[in-house]
Amino acid sequence: MRIVALEEHFTFPALQGRIDPALVTRRGYPPPDAPSMRPDIDDRLKDFGPARLKAMDDFGISIQVMGPSGPGADLLPPSEGPAFARELNDALAAECAAHPRRYAGFAHLPMTAPEAAAEELDRCVKKLGFHGAMINGTTDGKFLDDPCFDPILARAEALDVPIYIHPGIPPQAVRDAYYSGLKGPMPAILARAGYGWHAETAIHVIRLALSGALDKHPRLQIIIGHQGEGLPAMLDRFDESFGAMVPKFLQRKPGQAILDQVHITTSGFYNLPSFLMLMQIFGADKIMFSVDYPFSANAPARAFLDALPLSPLDRVKISHGNADKLLKLKG
Repeated sequence: MRIVALEEHFTFPALQGRIDPALVTRRGYPPPDAPSMRPDIDDRLKDFGPARLKAMDDFGISIQVMGPSGPGADLLPPSEGPAFARELNDALAAECAAHPRRYAGFAHLPMTAPEAAAEELDRCVKKLGFHGAMINGTTDGKFLDDPCFDPILARAEALDVPIYIHPGIPPQAVRDAYYSGLKGPMPAILARAGYGWHAETAIHVIRLALSGALDKHPRLQIIIGHQGEGLPAMLDRFDESFGAMVPKFLQRKPGQAILDQVHITTSGFYNLPSFLMLMQIFGADKIMFSVDYPFSANAPARAFLDALPLSPLDRVKISHGNADKLLKLKG
């Protein structure tokens, strides 16, 4: 069966290494000259050749839709971000062109220059054949509901391509207030994969609903990973808490807006009870398989997919059908 994975990552170290180290460390990334704590992952991130393809072939992954692992253009001032994003996107497009049936791309956007970001998204979709954009967390502490980002939301809606909201490192003030004071590496882990990434991405989506951004752009489609970043368990609570805001501030209850416009991938989360809840709340039409390669391995992701208690039709939808439709992928 055709299997599409769409939260898959890469780096171009030579390009990303040109970002000012002070900007990198200020955002919370390790200093560029620090010894790598994950050399095997770093090697896989920068590989587009036989090793990545073999890792896909070994577990039947038909195509990876890729977005960059940071740092990226969102760290750069508006005068520098657009050129960086354009160079990175062109480099990804070249890799996709070399393997057009195996690799596809999400646009990397210069988020500190929203108007330029909208234009770059347009170029990436129309000229490079990309299938949407991947945005890594907040930009200068701002979520996508900030009015400055409306040109990006409007352009994605007009182009009929989704925005994948991927976790990013929480801002320094959040890290200090919520995640500091623990032993050893625990603060960094808690702020990122341990919980902070998922909580912040969930808040990102909630803010898009509560701000009215989803109402303003009703055809805009959002993707999030990790079996919904905890959102499925909270939708009823949102509607209970904010239901009175309709119709004074919102056109729909926030839970309904999320159900209407948000799609979920399984990336990195291979827990059956949470998946069954996800199926009950979002339904098979809104769920897509992903791995989160190379931060997660293809083997457990594929084993999880194969073991899911799905009807043949739902298995097709989750394996590739939903992604093919939403991203307009060619089989």
